[in-house]
Amino acid sequence: MTTAPLALACPLPLTGTDRVLMGHGAGGRLFGELFDTLLGPLTGAGPVAEDAAVVPVDGPDGVRVVVSTDSFVVTPRDFPGGDIGSLAVHGTVNDVAMRGARPIAITLAYIIEEGFPVDELARVTASAAAAAAEAGVPIVTGDTKVVERGGADGIYVNTTGIGVLLPDAAVTAAGAVPGDAVLLSGPVGRHGAAVLAAREGFDFDEPSDSCALGRMVEDMVGAGGAGVHVLRDATRGGLAAVLNELAAASGVGIEIDEAAAATTDQVAALCDVLGLDPFHLACEGTLVAICAPEAAADVLAAMRARPEGKGARRIGAVTAAAEPRVLARTPLGTARVVDPPLGEQLPRIC
Repeated sequence: MTTAPLALACPLPLTGTDRVLMGHGAGGRLFGELFDTLLGPLTGAGPVAEDAAVVPVDGPDGVRVVVSTDSFVVTPRDFPGGDIGSLAVHGTVNDVAMRGARPIAITLAYIIEEGFPVDELARVTASAAAAAAEAGVPIVTGDTKVVERGGADGIYVNTTGIGVLLPDAAVTAAGAVPGDAVLLSGPVGRHGAAVLAAREGFDFDEPSDSCALGRMVEDMVGAGGAGVHVLRDATRGGLAAVLNELAAASGVGIEIDEAAAATTDQVAALCDVLGLDPFHLACEGTLVAICAPEAAADVLAAMRARPEGKGARRIGAVTAAAEPRVLARTPLGTARVVDPPLGEQLPRIC
């Protein structure tokens, strides 16, 4: 591991400012405040905890369409296990799937800085196309815009995902109830660690977990039906942000076993050296599922039957609580509060 100086953002940026901060884009407490006070009321976009919207479509078949939109500004654009092209597809497919939908189409748009290498643009596009083909979700339309040199960091990618709600799905961020089981599909923090390692030149070979989760979600809903109450991929802000968002949306407590939610040895070692919390590092192919206790075994089996869920395990349970909170039971038998990140330990990771 090299000893080059790190270019990390302050994890506790100042609040109460009249300017947008890097932390507002991190998916933690600052973003929630920005959405709740400004973006949500002005747009009517619904609760911040949902990554996609269900849009009823009139007609005899009662189809319910799910729509999500996202933008990707990762730096560096290439990292162990992926790049900005594949990441854009995976992130979009997953956001649609987290509402219990089958993703059916993606749009792909670029904002490109003048002078960006054409061969790199072709490579990013080929990567996105390959990821879409592997996920079974076609890229159906797109756009390009070019800005002046210095007006963007090479290339930004914007996407929209479209899906159709699965027949038995009843998934919402506000669906957790006391007694529900909390499941995790794999180790946490791998994407954030992979991007950090690529950015800082560390000797680190743990790849990002970036992958499409749509097929696994379809199997999970098929196994658990309406007993699958909540799904969420643990992207910006990591597991800590996601669990706190879901607890707040549902008005419940969540208790997890800290050891069961542990990350890989390499990610843990990197976090120990740098003083980072793996629960705050982003994932791009790891999801949290909250389901009825009677459905938990079947849903867990469906997760483990897929390559992307082979490390799935039960990590905790939903509890009744006077105020929403997340607790982690430690190996010492004590409990600690898992707070959401205020800002972002590592900006520009997705």
